[in-house]
Amino acid sequence: MTNIIVAGGAALIFVMLGTPAWIRIVNRLGYGQMIRDEGPEAHLNKRGTPTMGGTVFIVGSLVGYAVAHLFNQTVPTISGLLVLFLMAGLGLVGFVDDYIKVFKQRSLGLRSGAKMIGIILVGVVFAVGSLNFPNGYQVTPAADSLSFLRDFGPPIGPYLFVIWALLLIAAMSNGVNLTDGLDGLAAGPAGMVLAAYVIIGNWQLRNSCEFALDPKCYTVRDPLDLAVVAAAVLGGVFGFLWWNAPPAKIFMGDTGSLALGGVLVGLAILTRTQFLLAILCGLIVMITLSVMIQVGGFKLTGKRVFKMAPLQHHFELSGWAETTIVVRFWLMSALFVAIGIGLFYLEWMPKS
Repeated sequence: MTNIIVAGGAALIFVMLGTPAWIRIVNRLGYGQMIRDEGPEAHLNKRGTPTMGGTVFIVGSLVGYAVAHLFNQTVPTISGLLVLFLMAGLGLVGFVDDYIKVFKQRSLGLRSGAKMIGIILVGVVFAVGSLNFPNGYQVTPAADSLSFLRDFGPPIGPYLFVIWALLLIAAMSNGVNLTDGLDGLAAGPAGMVLAAYVIIGNWQLRNSCEFALDPKCYTVRDPLDLAVVAAAVLGGVFGFLWWNAPPAKIFMGDTGSLALGGVLVGLAILTRTQFLLAILCGLIVMITLSVMIQVGGFKLTGKRVFKMAPLQHHFELSGWAETTIVVRFWLMSALFVAIGIGLFYLEWMPKS
């Protein structure tokens, strides 16, 4: 438990103090956010706001994780390192994308094909690695199965599992990217989901099959360290949110949104809660679906379902203030997370 507190606290302090320094560096280099002309007019005055802020909370999360293990003199686990690799790897892809945007002063960075190749390379390394490295009980970080509250159904095989993991990674990283359209809108819900994974990892540790062969025990390789990873990223995201809340002093950019999508999927796969993630991230799923509905509806009927997609921009054009949208979407996200945690604990409720 000490690891969790130290990781979150160290990351929070690092990012809280480090973000102003990063803002000064980005301003000095002239790396300001580019804004699409076809977006809401209210966003045009955000042009030039420092970006690539995800760099700070990625580094802060790594620092928090390292400090926790140094403080408690414990050895990092392969599960924790795999999730951090997925986060940092996707963050690097996003950083290149952001750098091209600000260096060439255009609203589009990496070509979609190049960006997807980067995501696939990082995702394959994570997925293959998660099927290896068994512990003394022959439990690997992940299993080639689907999962909800735990693994279910027959194994799908390593090849299909890698493809499935890539689909999850691509969907969630792009989903967080779409959600990151207003100040603080992505960081707040992501932080709530990370807090849920701190709880889930801690509960799985207390009910691990390594300690008791209860019918409902969990075969998760390193639940405590996964909770430490979630706490470290949570501390980093909350520290960043202090500067990213409306009106934002800095944006996370693709650096942050891809990294957050990666860490959420990594935690879901290694805690064996893949489909539960869709409920915990209900707001992100809803915003992603709004884009799919808008595009599909326009191709089928030639008419737009929403005034603008993603969904948050529809409400902007309907006259809602940005802070109103952000706070109400945060409340919706909190409700989704509460439902997800409730479902996770449901099987442990006493039956009347």
